[in-house]
Amino acid sequence: MSHAVDAIPLVLSPRFTEADGQAAFDEWGANCGPGALAAVACVSLDDIRSHMGDFESKGYTNPMLMCAALDSLGVRWWRVRREWPRYGLVRVQWEGPWTAAGVPQRARYRYTHWIGTAEVDGDCGIFDINCMNNGTGWVSERDWSDTIAPVLAGQHMRASGGWHVTHGIEVRP
Repeated sequence: MSHAVDAIPLVLSPRFTEADGQAAFDEWGANCGPGALAAVACVSLDDIRSHMGDFESKGYTNPMLMCAALDSLGVRWWRVRREWPRYGLVRVQWEGPWTAAGVPQRARYRYTHWIGTAEVDGDCGIFDINCMNNGTGWVSERDWSDTIAPVLAGQHMRASGGWHVTHGIEVRP
């Protein structure tokens, strides 16, 4: 069972609720990319909709689209080499046959997931739109890695259950 990270400052509480997330999904397909971006940028899902480029026609957020959305929002950001930015966004790659050597990178894109990260007092909190039922969407990195990630990866047929970070983006809202 995942628990909200108590140490996450109130200012990091998302500006949307689980019901708002469901409404945005029903209306325009909002999913993990828009959810993580809205949570980290401290805006509502409605606020970021116009910044999401061609998301609505594609239904997914690739790294170029995420960076363009950050620029459009006027958010300062940069890529980081370490897996978890102190505060920012992470693109996770679910592993399976699509990550085998020789498989085109493009084939992997269907099996990715965006989350937010925040380091508080040396611990890492993870925002996942799939965790909004806890009231904030923020869980500990350990709960996310041990409990949430395996469930999400398991939603893909033939997934191995593994995952790795493809992109880390440090954000200064």
